[in-house]
Amino acid sequence: MPGQSVAVYSGARSGNPLVEQVELVIVSRANSSHPFSPKLAMVATRKFYRRGPDVRGSEQVSFVDVRRRFGFRSIAIGRWVTAEERDRAAGLFYDALSDLMVILQGPETLISLRGNLSFQYGIGGRLGVSAFYDPSAKSFSLAKNAGPGAIAHEWFHALDHYLAQKVFSDTSSSMYASEAWLRDATPVPHPLNDLLFACFKTVMLDEGGNNPSELVKASVNVDKVNGSIYYSQPVELCARAFEAFIQDSSINNNFLVAGSKASQEAKLGLYPQGQQRLRINQAFTAYFSCLGNSLWSLMRANQ
Repeated sequence: MPGQSVAVYSGARSGNPLVEQVELVIVSRANSSHPFSPKLAMVATRKFYRRGPDVRGSEQVSFVDVRRRFGFRSIAIGRWVTAEERDRAAGLFYDALSDLMVILQGPETLISLRGNLSFQYGIGGRLGVSAFYDPSAKSFSLAKNAGPGAIAHEWFHALDHYLAQKVFSDTSSSMYASEAWLRDATPVPHPLNDLLFACFKTVMLDEGGNNPSELVKASVNVDKVNGSIYYSQPVELCARAFEAFIQDSSINNNFLVAGSKASQEAKLGLYPQGQQRLRINQAFTAYFSCLGNSLWSLMRANQ
């Protein structure tokens, strides 16, 4: 975007596998003027509720620490994120991603999708959009003031996209696994994939498996009122269902996820409700428990 700079945290392995080179690159762009806005201080002062394991004590962490621990391909921070906001946001991201890792019962490589995923904070904004995932760049972006609480949603978009060509044999690079499942793409036979497909089925079909679920019906109704097709897209249905799963866990972190219970969208039925929500949570638990065990076993075998 014009008039914006980014700080890019990236990493590359040197000839010594034990040495990691991490660099901070400042990329400047034209038109450096920017009017003062009182919103600039929001992230630095806003309170975020968290109930979860203490993963860093009183230690201050940076975005370099976030990238090192989880293995993200890169992390970019917008110029208009102040130093105070950047430093606090780094800790909030570190805690949120640590909480996500614990909930999903997997290792750090799951969070970065084996180093394939990048993220941006306070950069790459789109009009009226507080957060989004870009499949072409394999990166998710959060606006610095409106984006907090959207990490779980955007991370699931990334996972959904990452898995498509691994669990189906005839999908394009732009397709998501949830979309491919709905279009009857050819699945790759594997017990773990069956658990993923069970998640999609529970989100999009009723308990009998023959009709649209209540979540789908509510989403279609809202789309009709809005004159658009958004909430009823399979990728959005599954991302919101994942949000509900994360928010219902014993760990609470509203920098990671918020809104699946008491928001206006929740009141409209755009998040799973009642028995369907319970079934979705059970399906996601079964899938991520198995996935986590597989990843941990693979890591131990490679040590």
